[in-house]
Amino acid sequence: MAAGIDDRLPAMLDSIMAVGIAERAAPGGSIAIGRYGQHVLARGYGHTDWDANAPAVDDRTIYDLASLTKVVVTTTAAMILEEEGRLHLDRTVASYLPEFNDSSKAAITIEMLLTHRGGLEAYAQLFTTLRGREAYLEAINARPLRYPPGERSVYSDWDMILMQLVIERITGEPLDVFARRRITEPLGMTDSFFNPDSSLLARIAPTELLASTGRLIHGVVHDENARAIGGVSGHAGFFSSARDLAIFAQMMLNGGHYGTVRILRPTTIARWTSRQEADTSRALGWDTPSGRSSAGRYFSPRSFGHTGFTGTSIWIDPVKDMYVVLLTNRVNPTRQSTRVFQLRRDVADATQWAVMDAPLVEWEVTRVEPAPGGSR
Repeated sequence: MAAGIDDRLPAMLDSIMAVGIAERAAPGGSIAIGRYGQHVLARGYGHTDWDANAPAVDDRTIYDLASLTKVVVTTTAAMILEEEGRLHLDRTVASYLPEFNDSSKAAITIEMLLTHRGGLEAYAQLFTTLRGREAYLEAINARPLRYPPGERSVYSDWDMILMQLVIERITGEPLDVFARRRITEPLGMTDSFFNPDSSLLARIAPTELLASTGRLIHGVVHDENARAIGGVSGHAGFFSSARDLAIFAQMMLNGGHYGTVRILRPTTIARWTSRQEADTSRALGWDTPSGRSSAGRYFSPRSFGHTGFTGTSIWIDPVKDMYVVLLTNRVNPTRQSTRVFQLRRDVADATQWAVMDAPLVEWEVTRVEPAPGGSR
């Protein structure tokens, strides 16, 4: 294969994915791998659903990315605004959102949101009673903190919902519009969007079976809080394909440019993707390898990535100049299956093993326990 990758890698991935599907990690999945500026591999496995007549997966099958929204859209938008001098990490959230005025939250900064150190609770089922951005902002403002801001890192969807609202307040446009104008359209990511059009249903992998309707969620965001906000949220709601995420990952490896388009500066990417504190694996928005990470054993400590609850992941290794994207719908038909956690590690390890022009090093990384219920 090209780019210093062993020719046996495709067969290894075929085997890994076949076993994972047989053990019901997901009905199918797609993988994209790149190195040295080349898109090395992009292929699909299995089907979009367990039904025998479901479409076969390929590299343009569209998946609900879940929390990959946090890094591909929200974090990237924040990076762009910081470069333009419109967003400042040391400023408080309240300075951008005056309605966020609970006195116990006055010290929460933008940087704390991006490193999940704001003290906000990890999760709550606000969708049972609330609808819309304003209602969510009011509720997050009113709900008690779980710990003092800055004390420790606890992964929370509320951090990225607040980031969305800050971004929208700065730009004066919805997050999906800004993302389309400044990220996906310039990069030619034609399979990437919030609230996909119904004409694309045949290419979209359905997610969970809803007991209330007896039907799979299909073409609508899986995350209930994102759905209640309207499908466009800073923490979830973005749909994309392995082919499109390969473009995004290569842009990040290139130092912010792809082809003739520049999205970010190299120094911005280096700073935002570096681990921020010794007691957490978190970079700014991004995560880094730790413990039994979805990055497996061989992605370097300088790597950065993220996972999504629906069974998605992206890992980028600047040391090896490579990326690995794995998209699945592991929540089909229910969210109980955890087999995808090992599948992610197996795909990452096999890809690193296949690198022929660099040593295979099992890195010693600081073990950081994920928050309860986390998907790392």
